[in-house]
Amino acid sequence: MALPGVVHVQPFGPRFEVFKALHKVFSMTTTVGEEPIVTLKCEPETGEALRQQHASITPGYHMNKRHWISIAAGPGVTDYLIEELVTNAYLLIVDQLSARQHLEIDRAR
Repeated sequence: MALPGVVHVQPFGPRFEVFKALHKVFSMTTTVGEEPIVTLKCEPETGEALRQQHASITPGYHMNKRHWISIAAGPGVTDYLIEELVTNAYLLIVDQLSARQHLEIDRAR
């Protein structure tokens, strides 16, 4: 929520926390069974590399498996890694916005 222009919604019910930048989803949290996960937008090559490095990073839960990853707690999954991946997901969305939309985000700061 600290990123400019981010809103939190629950369009899929109370079990799903969805984070958007100007109406575009970049992050979602939920639980699968009892395990909390975060699902993030990700470049396909980066997602593939992360899945090879970490058993607890999998293709996106209920999302496009090529452009999204889901992350659960596991070896090597640190707070720093999660923060970096959340920022990357946000920037993937923001970089696609028009100049007018960038102004809206700048006003939200």
